[in-house]
Amino acid sequence: MSNCTTVTEFLLLGFSDGLELQILHLSSFLIIYLAALIANLLVIMLIVFDSHLHTPMYFFLLNLSILDIGSISVTVPKCMANSILNTRLISYSGCVIQVFFFFFFITADLTILTIMAYDRYIAICKPLHYATVMNRRACLQMAATAWSAALLYSALHTGNTFRLPFCHSNIINQFFCEVPQLLRISGSEVFTSEIQILIFSACLCLGCIVFIFVSYIQIFISVLRIPSEQGRHKAISTCLPHIIVVSLLGSTGVIAYVKPTSGSPSALDLILSVLYSVIPPMMNPIIYSMRNKDIKAALWKLIRWKWFILMKMSVFLQ
Repeated sequence: MSNCTTVTEFLLLGFSDGLELQILHLSSFLIIYLAALIANLLVIMLIVFDSHLHTPMYFFLLNLSILDIGSISVTVPKCMANSILNTRLISYSGCVIQVFFFFFFITADLTILTIMAYDRYIAICKPLHYATVMNRRACLQMAATAWSAALLYSALHTGNTFRLPFCHSNIINQFFCEVPQLLRISGSEVFTSEIQILIFSACLCLGCIVFIFVSYIQIFISVLRIPSEQGRHKAISTCLPHIIVVSLLGSTGVIAYVKPTSGSPSALDLILSVLYSVIPPMMNPIIYSMRNKDIKAALWKLIRWKWFILMKMSVFLQ
């Protein structure tokens, strides 16, 4: 280790060097990022300004939208900037910051999704206890616990990763600083503790997914007891999309962090990383918010209000 040269920057290989593929990747990421940004900002604005949405469910949706904006903003803008500037570099400190905030937002995101599943379970399966269990204080405590636990976990994970020396290489076969790739290029053979943390993280992630699945199965069973076709349709339309997006986030994340990393850029690694880091922030507002009748009502109210203001301004200017 005495011959180890201190790494000051990393090289993100990520996507192809071909101009056509670079343009395709840049345009795709730009569309996804803008869609996620606009959709989540719209959800935040509707929940904040519409008093009818000041309920526990929409409070957690507000948290989820904030986290989604954060998680996609950690990786995608840097990747797009590198494509525009025709560079692959990221500084050592930039990589540390990216890993820290990525883990923070992803962990808090999954925790909030778990809390939201619990909230829906109480609301549908135990409606008489809902006001008592999901009171204002309990909601604030659960949200604060989710954010605090994510902060602590992210600090532990980041510190444990970057205490390792990077001597063999500074080439990361990803479009952002992903921990399995950082472990692969580490010059240290002793990273057992980080591997243990990754396995522990995968178990926690699977635990959250199982909890969410069990909650939605209970919801599905309860709603199916309603003796009508409308009840069955509501059960499927409520539970199935949520289970799909949680499965996508959890399964691809676990596979990406548990499977052995390759020594050369792999299409599978890139696809997995896009599926768990880029797609969910764009899908969550659609799955959890835009299909909701209260959000739709608030959106139409905002559109009518804006139209009314514009009409008044046009009359005044004439």
